[in-house]
Amino acid sequence: MLSPRLLLLRSAASLGSRSFCAGAASKQGRAPDMVEGNPLLHVSNVRNRLREIVGASTNWSDHQQAMAERVSLSSMLASSQQDLPVKRMKDSYLEVHLPLGSQPQLREKYLTFHNTVRFGRILEDLDSLAVLISYSHTYNSALKRSPLSIVTALVDKIDMRQHIIYPDCDIKFSGRVTWVGRTSIEAKMHMSQYRDGAYAPVLDATFVMVARDPENKRAAFVNPLKPDGPEEEKLFQEGEANKSRRVELSTASLLKVAPTDEERKIVHSLFLNTLDTNTVSFRSRVLPPDSVWMEDAKLKGLEICHPQERNIFNRIFGGFLMRKAYELGWANACSYGGCRPSLVAVDDILFQKPVEIGSLLLLSSQVCYTQGKYIQVRVHSEVFDPLTRQHSTTNVFHFTFISDRDVPSIIPKTYGESMLYLDGKRHFNQTVES
Repeated sequence: MLSPRLLLLRSAASLGSRSFCAGAASKQGRAPDMVEGNPLLHVSNVRNRLREIVGASTNWSDHQQAMAERVSLSSMLASSQQDLPVKRMKDSYLEVHLPLGSQPQLREKYLTFHNTVRFGRILEDLDSLAVLISYSHTYNSALKRSPLSIVTALVDKIDMRQHIIYPDCDIKFSGRVTWVGRTSIEAKMHMSQYRDGAYAPVLDATFVMVARDPENKRAAFVNPLKPDGPEEEKLFQEGEANKSRRVELSTASLLKVAPTDEERKIVHSLFLNTLDTNTVSFRSRVLPPDSVWMEDAKLKGLEICHPQERNIFNRIFGGFLMRKAYELGWANACSYGGCRPSLVAVDDILFQKPVEIGSLLLLSSQVCYTQGKYIQVRVHSEVFDPLTRQHSTTNVFHFTFISDRDVPSIIPKTYGESMLYLDGKRHFNQTVES
């Protein structure tokens, strides 16, 4: 039996493929709060605001000098969290606007060949907004520049609530800090699109950020957060639950412990279904009908990390990494399913290590689990040093896509592939059952 949420997601993904906002000709895609002259925070100004907060420059050579000067800000860091003033959720609330309907000249950056919105660009905007929300929470009016280096540690989840994102309707992002630890921050964001005279929800996102010292080397304390009222208390408790869930998932990782009894039975069943009954040999494997070996469901890419893609701390922008990983994962799902897939959810993007400017970034996409019309894709990114020949993992991405038809079953052949299969199944179950 499919869960109610899975049925809802399937229903959403089966909507028509219209790519333009209804009533666009009559300006229904233009929100009244985005008319010219309104003092709204434009999505293109978010990164400019971040540069002002940390004292970064838009020029590459000046940027390096500005970052070197940030070392002197270490004396402004709090020695404990108790030394920092308590903040409210409203202190970090932000609305950011992407007027695709009101300002048509913006569309080309976000437009696909099929007249839909590039979701990779939306990931970039969400990443920048999460950082700005976090800086709004830690804002100190007495300081000209923030001594904190706030970076993305984890994309906990992104749930799609609407299948179609129209390229000619205004978009609004909103978000705030909903939970904090001693050095970490959880930011919840929502994206909506103006259509038929009102904003309709498109997605909900939860990012986890970490604060570090001016040199981005050691952890730094952030302001405590006090919920105000039952609604905010509920959001804060959800943050606590999210933290506990992440700890449990990390503890039960297949890289650390053996699969459960049920999972072992699944792996053995897959193995038995691929044995050649004519030879009765452990080495003779036969691919079942309407199936694909996991080793044949890969897609790889390479990026040279240029200064243009840097963030405000002189590393490669996390949103850029997410965009490239998403586009590779989408292409793999498209190739595997034989049609253009739709995104259902983004789950558990882990930023293990920053990517330095000048790095060779290797991206490897793998279809690791399938069920009906659903395709679970894992993208692994690593930097390669051509001088030492060493590889270092930087990120792991998990995407859930849905096709418009049933897709072939993915079949692991080795034990390592079986672990990828089980890990993909865990992420898929968490996505459709949460």
